[in-house]
Order: sequence, then C-alpha cells, then structure tokens
Amino acid sequence: MLPLLPATAQADDPPAPPPSAPAARSAVAAMQPGWNLGNTYDAIPDETSWGNPPVTRALLRKVRSQGFKSIRLPVTWGVHQGSAPDYTIDPAWMAKVRHVADMALDEGLYVLLNMHHDSWMWVTNLSTDHDAVLARYSATWTQIAAEFRDEPQRLAFESINEPTFSGTSGDDENYLLLADLNRAFHTIVRDSGGENTNRLLVLPTLYTNADQGRLDALAAELTSLHDPMIATTIHFYGWWPFSVNIAGYTRFDATAEQDLTDTFDRVHNAFVARGIPVIIGEYALLAYDYNRPGIIERGEQLKYFEFLGDYARRWKLTTMLWDAGQFLNRGTLQWRDPELFAQIKSSWTTRSGTASSDMVFLARSSAITSQTLTLNTNGTDFQGLRHGSRNLVRGKDYTVSGNQLTLTAAALGDLAGDRSYGVDATLEARFSRGVPWRIDVITYGPPVLSNASGSTTGLSIPTEFRGDRLATMEARYDDGSNAGPASWTPYQQWDNAFSAYTGDSIKLTAEFFASLKDGSRVTLTFHFWSGASVTYHVTKSGSSVTGTTG
Repeated sequence: MLPLLPATAQADDPPAPPPSAPAARSAVAAMQPGWNLGNTYDAIPDETSWGNPPVTRALLRKVRSQGFKSIRLPVTWGVHQGSAPDYTIDPAWMAKVRHVADMALDEGLYVLLNMHHDSWMWVTNLSTDHDAVLARYSATWTQIAAEFRDEPQRLAFESINEPTFSGTSGDDENYLLLADLNRAFHTIVRDSGGENTNRLLVLPTLYTNADQGRLDALAAELTSLHDPMIATTIHFYGWWPFSVNIAGYTRFDATAEQDLTDTFDRVHNAFVARGIPVIIGEYALLAYDYNRPGIIERGEQLKYFEFLGDYARRWKLTTMLWDAGQFLNRGTLQWRDPELFAQIKSSWTTRSGTASSDMVFLARSSAITSQTLTLNTNGTDFQGLRHGSRNLVRGKDYTVSGNQLTLTAAALGDLAGDRSYGVDATLEARFSRGVPWRIDVITYGPPVLSNASGSTTGLSIPTEFRGDRLATMEARYDDGSNAGPASWTPYQQWDNAFSAYTGDSIKLTAEFFASLKDGSRVTLTFHFWSGASVTYHVTKSGSSVTGTTG
C-alpha cells in the first residue's frame, strides 16, 4: 500500500509552493512515457562523437510507434559558442537542434529541450566566477528562447541538467546558486514573448537528486517564482550498490526496492500531492549496457524495471528512459533486448509476475532433483508454464503451493536433454496480466580457473565456466582485510575491479592492481549464480602479477 500523506501540515513544514496550472499537469501527464535522445546532441564535440549515428525521422517515428509520447533532447551548447560577451551559438548547430526538435514535434511527440553537459563544463564555476558564468548562461538561454519562441506548446524547456557547483561552502550556497540560474532562466524565457510566455518550464533539484533537502529547496524556489506553468525534475538510476554491482548487492532485493519507494514517495509528497507535476527526466541502471552483459543479472534487471514503472505510474510521475544507444539500436531501429523493452513497456500500464530467479541450475555431476522458485505474482494470477509451444502439466511437470513453484525432477530431466553445459531449455511462467517470466534451465559444473601471469595493466584468468555465470568477486588480504579499489567492502565493483564478458576468462583490471599492496597475497572468491564459489590467489610484485589456484 502506498503511504498516506499527513492529514495536516506540521508546524515546521516548509511553506507549500502554489500548485501548477491544470495545463502544466496535463502536459506532463501527456508526456508519459518519455525517451531520451542520449549521447547525441549532448555529445562532445558533435552529434556522432559518442558512437550514435545522425538522427533521422525514421528514428523518431520508431520511438513514437513504440508507445513513447515525448523525447528529452539533451543539448550541450558551450562547445558550439563564440566568445564573450555575445557567446554566439553556431548557427549551423542551432539549426541542427531546431531541425530534430521540429521533426519530433511533427511526429506528434512532446519535446523537452535542455542545457546538458554545460553544467559540469562551465556552469559549475558559478560560485568562483559568478558574473561571467551567469552572463554566459543568460546569453545562451536568450538565444535558445528566441529561436524557439514560436514553437508549439508541446515543446518544453529544462533550465539545466544535473546542476553541480564547485568550490562552494556546501548545500546552502549551492541552493542559492541554483536559484540564481533558475530565476535567470525563468525571466529570460518569459520575457522573450511568443509561445514562451506560457511555455512549460522544467526546473531541477540540486544534482537532480531527490534527497529531502534538495526537494525542499526547489519547493522554496517555486514559491518565489509563483508561476503556474512549471514542472520539476529528478533523475533515478536505482540504489547505487545494486545499480553498479558492488558490495555484493547483485539482486533487486528489499533494500533496493525500499530505496526506490522512499525516493518516489518523497518526490510525490513534495510536489505531486501539492499539484506540481514531476518528470523523472532520466532513469535506467547505471551499469546497464547490452554490450556488457552480466554486470546486473538479466532477471534482476527485469524486476527493477517492472517495479519502477508500476510505482512511478501509481504516483503519477512521468518517466523518461535514458537511452544512449544501449536500449534501441539506432542503426537497425531494433531493440537490443526485446524482452527487456517488453517488460519496460508493460510496466507503463500494468504489473507483471516475476519469480525469485530466472534461472534453475542443475549440477551435471548429480542426479536431477526437483527445484523450487518463489513466485512474485504482484497482484496477478499465475496461469501456468510453457515450453515452446507445449503447456507443461500441473501436478505432473510442476506443482504450486502458495507462492512456491516446484519443477519436478521428471520434467527437469526431460528439459535437460543430454545435459550439455549451458541453457538446456527456456520456460515461460505466464500470468493473468503483463509479460511472461522467462526461466532458463541450465546444466552446470564447478567452474575451473587456471594459473596466469601478466602485468599490472590487467590479468586475464583462463576460466572454464561450465555453464555457470559469474555474479561477483570478493577480495581479501591474508590478514582478512579488504583488498581492491573499494576498500570499504570485500565485494568489489564489476568493471572497476573485474569483469567476465567472454566465455573463456575472468579479467582483473589495472584499477584493481593499482590498489593492491606490493608483495601481499590476495585471496579472491568468485561467486557464481548457481551458488558455487571458487577461490583464487593473486600477488603483485612491482609491475608483474601472478595468479594461482593453489
């Protein structure tokens, strides 16, 4: 159940900002769901610099056809500007941004146009070079506002992406600096005339973060502006340890779920409950990348996106998926992981059933026994299991007792076939609503690692995974203390300390070895999704490293 708002305000509550106009709330609702044109016009120095092809109408049409109602158009302006005092934006760059915005509007999409990486490139110096930075910021928005002043109301402006300020005394000063920017932005746009006099303006919290202090500071800004055509924005990438796979948090568990609900509750109570719409301008998982599988296990990704979409929908938060090319392949205009996108899309309207895992592991060296998963029905009704075109038989192939789904030994034996290492069969658990839950039946054996030698630039450990999949790596010195870049936890961060993207090796990074004591043995424990674990030892000696199984 969603937590209730307090019936009456408390004496120490900050003054409630005025509600936005119905037109603002309707516009933000109509923008749900949204999609980010990431790593494109925000790329430095140009549109294709970060690996994406030029934007085409076909891309925008594809996005619209997939159910998205809006796009966020991140733009980095500073690298396309002249010098002071005019800071003239390159006309060719302005025309390019205008062209893609117009194409999106022509396709029936809402467009949220912003100032993006300028935030950390030069706006961050506002505290130490206040007048010059504010002058540049104002000159930039003056030009943007003039260029787009007559665009339809389906175009909205966002003042700044993830505002951050260097050299400050702390948050109180940061809040004042952000208020300076937002006031300048607000005045410039409103005074520019045309459609801008009533255009939807979107203001971020400090860092676009949803901590209570950030929300309260932005609420105070809204009170001072007293403008009914304003929305607010935050970003959300999940609970950090889960989102990057560190400290052993490999699952979307109760802690990660609570972080999400607490965040969305705060945002709802601060703004939505007071009639002020909220856009989650970016959401995904920090370490999600289709080209780097394994960092966050596939089923755990699905559970995260399923839960996020539902909770945002219940709290009337508009969500905009951050896509820098890792979700939609812009070359082929196909989803890189159609199953994942199907889960995301389904979450916009309903819940889906899931389970405690999307994997059932069968040890090749042992007789096959029945295996049990816990169903998370999420308010749906479990309707059965399917293998290909065949429905499995309840009572014979599987049983259900409460939320416990048990696959029988006989059925698993049939599904395992010749019991070769890897995925032997894929089942679908079907529910009354939402998308099916995929379950891979996997034959595995104990992973085998081999001795290796290399340098501190990195070490590749020959590995026979034998059907198993790496979950995380634990690193300790012989005295029991933690080893690795994340010295506060023995469980190191995937990609920062280790990775396993190929079927023949586990790799240890230069960052991992740079953090190690010279001549001190480190015991690594590799934890696998089957529940197996394997120990391995590495020692750094100068620029050389050795790895041994003994």
